[in-house]
Amino acid sequence: MKMNNRFVLDTNTIVSAALFRQSVPRQALDHALIDGILLVSEATALELTSVLLRSKFDRYLQREIRERFLAVFLQQTTLIEITEPVIACRDPKDDKFLEVAVYGNASLIITGDKDLLNLHLYHGIPIITPREFLDLR
Repeated sequence: MKMNNRFVLDTNTIVSAALFRQSVPRQALDHALIDGILLVSEATALELTSVLLRSKFDRYLQREIRERFLAVFLQQTTLIEITEPVIACRDPKDDKFLEVAVYGNASLIITGDKDLLNLHLYHGIPIITPREFLDLR
């Protein structure tokens, strides 16, 4: 893959990557950082912050470590401005990832979310699992 690749990772993939250093989502995140540009919107960044800092994750990783991960992650992303909403996913909460992909000219959406994966392709953008992303390498 080339450095002009642009990736969208959903919240659950990033949270799994943060909490489990040896996980497939973490490997996918690490390779996405090496192979291209990570895209976020204000909405996806806010959701990630809200979810990652939930106290239920304290048993996996200290809050301070999660805060540091979040800060570093967000510094490594490109913020995409969303000008029009996208309404396409059977779970409306997932439309924000499609928005980032469309307005950010993404190469791929990387997710484990079945509602997104069910679309397979959106506006020519493949939607694949972290494992499928690793298998492309």
